[in-house]
Amino acid sequence: MIETHAHVYDEQFDQDRPEMIQRSIDVGVKEIWIPNCDESTIAGMLQAAEEFAICKPMMGLHPCYVNENVTQQLKNVENWLEKRPFIMIGEIGLDFYWDLTFVEQQEAAFTAQLQFAKKYNLPICIHSRNSKDNERNAIIRCCELIDDFGWKELRGIFHCFSGNLEEAKRVISLNFLLGIGGVATFKNGGMDHVLPYISLENIVLETDSPYLAPVPNRGKRNEVSYLNLVAERVALLMAKDKTEIIKQTTLNAQNLIKTH
Repeated sequence: MIETHAHVYDEQFDQDRPEMIQRSIDVGVKEIWIPNCDESTIAGMLQAAEEFAICKPMMGLHPCYVNENVTQQLKNVENWLEKRPFIMIGEIGLDFYWDLTFVEQQEAAFTAQLQFAKKYNLPICIHSRNSKDNERNAIIRCCELIDDFGWKELRGIFHCFSGNLEEAKRVISLNFLLGIGGVATFKNGGMDHVLPYISLENIVLETDSPYLAPVPNRGKRNEVSYLNLVAERVALLMAKDKTEIIKQTTLNAQNLIKTH
């Protein structure tokens, strides 16, 4: 299995990170893709990648971390992209849930990082969270900005996808994958109205550790080994064998990061 999104550098793992990584290896995880948030997370992320060969870092500016110094923040991202290889640009996107203060800057940062993706020929990892009243739809707005950008080779993952079937089809039409995680196991997560109606070729697996632990661990610290539980739930919802789910989602992830 390939874990396409886990914050293994998070302080919640400081006491047992090696053991947590080993538990993931024990259930068959071969790679862990680690998204960046901002300049404060780079050191921990790169240290994890250095200590554990299984960990593959991304580079990007998370929308929740965008602030009035966005120009400097983006410059820092590009400086790192010039220094060393990364597996993806991420995580980037739009978050309308917590704070709308820097929405304009979030959109500018997202578009700027699409430019980075084109310049370095890298896929992107998208964070898209709607406003609490659902008046602002981050998934659709990200799709609009991708359309406006107009680079047909742009590819990536809408991580932690929790949209409806129409939104899923919109994402897929842009040649993007849906990152499916613990939400698929939630009673009201909505993935039972999406996964049975799309192709297995359009998804990858993730946990978003240490957040959004799947049932039966919901509410507890999430960890990469729980990817196994996600795979089991996806198999149930898509009426397929778990082995097939693992094989195809692994292939989908590998194809995403092949040099185009």
